Amino acid sequence: MPVQLSFAGFKSETPRSDRLFFAILPNEDAAARIARLAQDLRGEHGLRGQPLRTGHFHISLHHLGDHVGLPSVVVAAARGAAADVAAPQFDVAFDRVASFAGGRVNQPLVLLGSDGFAALTAFRQVLGAMMAKGGLGHWVQPQKTPHLTLLYDERRVSEQTIATIGWTVREFVLVHSLIGRSRLVVLARWPLQAR
Repeated sequence: MPVQLSFAGFKSETPRSDRLFFAILPNEDAAARIARLAQDLRGEHGLRGQPLRTGHFHISLHHLGDHVGLPSVVVAAARGAAADVAAPQFDVAFDRVASFAGGRVNQPLVLLGSDGFAALTAFRQVLGAMMAKGGLGHWVQPQKTPHLTLLYDERRVSEQTIATIGWTVREFVLVHSLIGRSRLVVLARWPLQAR
């Protein structure tokens, strides 16, 4: 049964303060390399945006909505879906950087990969299937370009190659983001099967 938190046609006037999403976090070494790269690119391209904090770097898998308060029903359903995921560890690697076009003033500068994201795509599909089975199917997103955001800036950076930054994905997490407060809280972690 789908998890429902609002009535159709009803919009709350209370600002949404809490975001939930599944993500993959870089390991400590990769996060440090990503932080150095973000600083280097900032200087190289004269960007003013501050790089994300090292602990905020992530690859988004599936968004679970923006809410007023932390919705325990969605958190419980997400935990149940994630617990049913059976998938092996896999590698990810990023070798390009570019600004994503968008309508916003500050556009994200992101890491991208040339290829080799088949395992990540397959993992997203497995997680999406478990979300649908657990009543969270309306939040399963279609395939999107895998990326990791470095910073936001008004100035666009054209695509360029970088020295490859990669790591072995050994777990995935459920993240609670406190909107507008620059705070991410990992609510739960699930290990992937060792290769």
